[in-house]
Amino acid sequence: MKMATVFSRAMDGLLAPLVRVEVHLSNGLPKLSIVGLPEAAVRESKDRVRSAIINAGFEFPTRRITVNLSPADLPKHGGRFDLPIAVGILVASEQLPDSGLADLELFGELSLDGTLRGFRGALPLALAAGDARALVLPLRVSQEAALVRSANVLAARHILEVAAHLAGKKALTRAVAPDFLSGRRCRKLDLADVLGQQVPKRALEIAAAGAHGLLLSGPPGTGKSMLASRLPGILPPMSEQEALEVSAIASLAGRGVTPDDFGVRPFRSPHHTASTAAMAGGGSVPKPGEISLAHNGVLFLDELPEFGRAVLEVLREPIESGEVRIARAAHQATFPARFQLVAAMNPCPCGYLGDRCGRCHCTPEQVQRYRHRVSGPLLDRLDIQIQVARPPRSVVLDDVEAGEQSEAVARRVVAAREHQLARQGTANALLDNAGLREWCRPDKKGEAMVSRAVARFGFSMRGTHKILKVARSIADLAGSTRVTSQHIAEAVSYRRLDTSRTH
Repeated sequence: MKMATVFSRAMDGLLAPLVRVEVHLSNGLPKLSIVGLPEAAVRESKDRVRSAIINAGFEFPTRRITVNLSPADLPKHGGRFDLPIAVGILVASEQLPDSGLADLELFGELSLDGTLRGFRGALPLALAAGDARALVLPLRVSQEAALVRSANVLAARHILEVAAHLAGKKALTRAVAPDFLSGRRCRKLDLADVLGQQVPKRALEIAAAGAHGLLLSGPPGTGKSMLASRLPGILPPMSEQEALEVSAIASLAGRGVTPDDFGVRPFRSPHHTASTAAMAGGGSVPKPGEISLAHNGVLFLDELPEFGRAVLEVLREPIESGEVRIARAAHQATFPARFQLVAAMNPCPCGYLGDRCGRCHCTPEQVQRYRHRVSGPLLDRLDIQIQVARPPRSVVLDDVEAGEQSEAVARRVVAAREHQLARQGTANALLDNAGLREWCRPDKKGEAMVSRAVARFGFSMRGTHKILKVARSIADLAGSTRVTSQHIAEAVSYRRLDTSRTH
């Protein structure tokens, strides 16, 4: 009795472990059995495979067919195993040769006529496979997988094209991806569009330079959302590896990868009605959520206190660890989540506390309840916290000169970030305690100022560390090798928001 082995891959978070699709034909009543922990879509592939083989002009064996997806303890999801199962049956029934099969990995969902359809997660497959074997993929997702330079991706439209390749009649065409666009950055939104607001713009520049979290508080219409949306335009460009990570997450989420998106830092702005699963990821087959889709980019939470408390608390661990772990009864998945958090909120329920218009009528109890919707531990993780005041009417109505453009700010940010990477290998916000002691220690006047600030405002240990890291970023922007009292003073001014919890 004949047996065939075809290589493919499953999905486990962003990992893609190798799967051996073993097909065995034996005597007995005609039946097709699939074993190896297949879920519903994989079990249903037997009907798609049978129809595709017959409609492609091959003979479906009237034998007992056993398909084993090894390793057996790894869950198998989706329709990507249709093609390797079909090819395994054709090879085992000696309708196709097995020469060259050991050098291929096959993926693709089959339609009933044998056409290959796309599926989620083609890019993570290519990242996992590397140059070990050539990958045979549906044409629709082949260009996405070809973004991995080391991968040899072959594109196919129909199972007959795969059969012709195995038979040596006509080789499959190698998929070619567009060249990596070095230094791509979102240029559509410019800081020059924001009139006035010099202090928030300065805070935005510091946040970009050191990858710091940022909280903007102020009345409605003061430009908080405008400022946040312009942060990606001043961030340093992504490396090719970072761009592949972002694209792999988008591919796994089913959003696809386009050349226009590749290399551009993501900006995610979920609505405040988003659930915990939408934010962190989830489902019976875990998918990445908003915090993973914002990996290597910006996660903007507008109207921060309106988010559910459980949703906000989900953010605390990923902010520190840079990843999110989703646990299910039978499965666990880990997704990267190294994002830059930017949040915006009103100072009170009506939004006009402290506004020069004087329209606020909220009681102190209402203000306190509103602000306490955001927990202290989460606020403590936001490095920079500033008030965004309403700009003067002269700025809004008069013909004022446009502010500094994003391109000029980005040059300073890139220079500061490159200096950080050369000095310590990471952005200032990501320094551990050892790096903090080595690179963020201020001079004597700065140390005395930190001590006075802690005694007066009651900053936590984490808050004190945030001040030192922000001061280090301010010094980097200024080209200073030391953290001075001037840098400390400016950093302390960006941590005052969480001390004003009353009317």
